[in-house]
Amino acid sequence: MPLLTYATRKSPLALAQCRSFIASLTAAHGDLTTTELLVTTTGDRIQDRPLSEVGGKGLFVKEIEEALLEGRADLAVHSVKDVPARLPPGLVLACLPRRADPRDVLVSPLHGTLAGLPAGARVGTGSLRRIVSLREARADLTFVPIRGNVDTRLRKLDAGEVDALVLAGAGLVRLGLEARATEWLSADVSLPAIGQGALGVEIRESDEVARRTLSVVHDGDTGIAVAAERGVMVALDGDCRTPIAAYGTREGDTLVLRVMVAEQDGTRVRRASKRAPWPVSESEARAFGVDTGSALR
Repeated sequence: MPLLTYATRKSPLALAQCRSFIASLTAAHGDLTTTELLVTTTGDRIQDRPLSEVGGKGLFVKEIEEALLEGRADLAVHSVKDVPARLPPGLVLACLPRRADPRDVLVSPLHGTLAGLPAGARVGTGSLRRIVSLREARADLTFVPIRGNVDTRLRKLDAGEVDALVLAGAGLVRLGLEARATEWLSADVSLPAIGQGALGVEIRESDEVARRTLSVVHDGDTGIAVAAERGVMVALDGDCRTPIAAYGTREGDTLVLRVMVAEQDGTRVRRASKRAPWPVSESEARAFGVDTGSALR
């Protein structure tokens, strides 16, 4: 089997989740050899402004996709929630391993839970989606923009800059920091971001060797659920300037897709919960997501 080069960002979380995935891929192929290409993305360099002001989540994948297109890397492991709805021509998400728990978590050592936060408590998050959802549950809270990797955010919390953080639980788990979570928020309170908890492996569409290599660790159920969620993003032109959430789950022989979207200022919140037969193909799931999202424009 030829040598495969994988590209990854340098952040502790990106490295942890990428290297964990590569370990599972190597375990599935006894003769697989890999090498790592570290890439600094625009999103990593800009840490002093909200993503919604500087171009959106695509800033975390642009330089990595360039490495793929130029042949400097054969695959890239992304957090799916960082991947724009439309990929550059010639690239595909060829593999989604089994999804981790997609829920958000609250980290608040002093107060513990969302209900336990005092009125006016400062909650750190850079996510418009989270702000819209949490305001519905606790309109009395103060939301403070916060950027940086997970360790940076936790240090700001520990230094008293905020009273609580809201983060993706999967990130804490992958860093071995799950004990910092003081409450896992239900999807009824904070509907997860599109693709949250899922990893997506991007390759050149023409690279059949990489596609075959990855096929053994692709999880079909995750692929279908995330395809439906990303269909919503296509329909609603979702980016970091749009408060949008979508969460697909399998309930027996049914695909359940829950969606939330609002205007950029948090007004006109719309929600939907739609059901479709399972099993479906990923292309059918994506079309289902597009239809569901289109109804909420």
